[in-house]
Amino acid sequence: MANHLFFPLLVPLVSAVLATLVSQRRVIARSIALAAVLFNLGYSIWLLLAVGATGRMVTQADDFAAPFGISLVADGLSAIMLALTSVMMLVTMLYSFSTVSPYRERYYYYPLLLLLLFGCGGAFLTGDLFNLYVWFEVLLVASFGLITLGGERGQLEGGLKYVVLNLLGSTSFLVGAGLLYGVAGTLNMAHLSERLGTLEHSGIVTAVAGFFLFAYSSKAGLAPLFFWLPASYHTPSIAVTALFGGLLSKVGIYALYRVFGTVFQRELAWLAPLILLVAGVTMVVGVIGAMAQVNVRRILAFHIVSQMGYMAMGLGLAGTVGLAAGILFMAHNIVVKTALFLIGGTAEHLSGTGELKQMGGMARREPILAGLWLLASFSLAGLPPLSGFFGKLGLIQVGLEQGQWLMVGVAAAVSLFTLFSMLKIWNEVFWKKAYVDQTGMPRASALLLAPSALLVALSIAIGFGASPVLNYSRYSAEQVFNTQRLVQDVCGSAGCEAVTSTAN
Repeated sequence: MANHLFFPLLVPLVSAVLATLVSQRRVIARSIALAAVLFNLGYSIWLLLAVGATGRMVTQADDFAAPFGISLVADGLSAIMLALTSVMMLVTMLYSFSTVSPYRERYYYYPLLLLLLFGCGGAFLTGDLFNLYVWFEVLLVASFGLITLGGERGQLEGGLKYVVLNLLGSTSFLVGAGLLYGVAGTLNMAHLSERLGTLEHSGIVTAVAGFFLFAYSSKAGLAPLFFWLPASYHTPSIAVTALFGGLLSKVGIYALYRVFGTVFQRELAWLAPLILLVAGVTMVVGVIGAMAQVNVRRILAFHIVSQMGYMAMGLGLAGTVGLAAGILFMAHNIVVKTALFLIGGTAEHLSGTGELKQMGGMARREPILAGLWLLASFSLAGLPPLSGFFGKLGLIQVGLEQGQWLMVGVAAAVSLFTLFSMLKIWNEVFWKKAYVDQTGMPRASALLLAPSALLVALSIAIGFGASPVLNYSRYSAEQVFNTQRLVQDVCGSAGCEAVTSTAN
């Protein structure tokens, strides 16, 4: 039993309680939150290496035998997401020390961040669909608190749109889980993969898969369920926007990878053309929306939508190699998108506005910030040798092998339009002359620049170390699709059906 899998859940939860009790003492609350994040970071890096060396790790709550109890399962995909979550939370917290007002800090800002870390850890480690639903609700509570913290009109409007559609997705998730339990009699993912594989193909299973596809697509911001994302992600503080844009939206993509790769493998083959269609539309709509915007954070929010299309493409290619490319692209995007929000947010923080027509001259005043933006933009567009190039290259190669010419053409064209819209921000914010006198403008401190510099360096490292990263992504994708080994790891060599038969 790998009982240590409870640590990345218990530490943030206990720390959130402690930080709540001392929320009026900012320094202590900061210290508690930072210590919890550093622990999770160290643990997740160890887990990443351990899973790569020894394989999947499993534990059961209260020693109840699977599939009856609550299973925690850590494989390559879980470990990747846990490690990236910890890194993003760390840089967000460091950035928050310079940008979040004391007023918001005292109103449970750090406990909410820790609750979000707790929810992400649970979503990535759970081996049970009902508990995945529960962890999504934990995330919804924490994210709604963060998005409305401050009580400004724009935040409340954005928060309302955010929570309404997410509740719609949660309802679809719950209905799908109920129907699936009625069909299969279990919600343990390993047991589901075993039991659904023995059932005759029926329309009800495909319909249930459709409920899950709708639920996770709405949470990921895929077309046509994306409108809440650009309407809400620009409203909270810069640090929260960066965390949401880089990490939180990817939880829905993770759920798609996990559930359709493990539980609905047969349905994935049927739904793959639909998923590819949704992926292509999402790419195009997102990049068109980005080119039409004149606010830095709104442009980046629409780019989240566009980039989600590439991740959905990895699933729609319906195979280990395609999913591996999707995982690599998702990891790259979490890093780079967070960096871009932090860099753009720093420019907004210094200028006092995020409107393109009211900014300018930042390259002369803040050359390091400008250089970081240019590198992150090139990575987002997929220029070599940065991390974005290898994720897109993998997706395009698999698409060509499968004869998905239209999908490949859309992916390549959207990359060019992405570069165009990012250069528009470069020109307006950094290159052209400033519209106003900047002599009284504050300068970017090292604490403001360090988080985004760390992420840009990580993107460069992923690019130059693309081979081992791609190998680990392929290893993770193989684990997702290898349901026979999953059943053995979770329920034992005899399988989940043998356990239930013995219990009966």
